[in-house]
Amino acid sequence: MPMPTLNCPCGHVVSAQDEDALVETSRAHLREAHPERSYTREQILFFADP
Repeated sequence: MPMPTLNCPCGHVVSAQDEDALVETSRAHLREAHPERSYTREQILFFADP
C-alpha cells in the first residue's frame, strides 16, 4: 500500500504512514511555514496523493 503524500506549493513534500499521520504532519508544516493558512482534514486529504 503506497504512503499518502502531499506536495505543498512551496516545494515541501509531506509523507506519512496513514491518513491520520498525514493530516497531523501537514498541519505541523502549515503552522511552521504558512501560519496564515488553515485547512480542514477533508481539504488536506483531497489535496493528497493516495
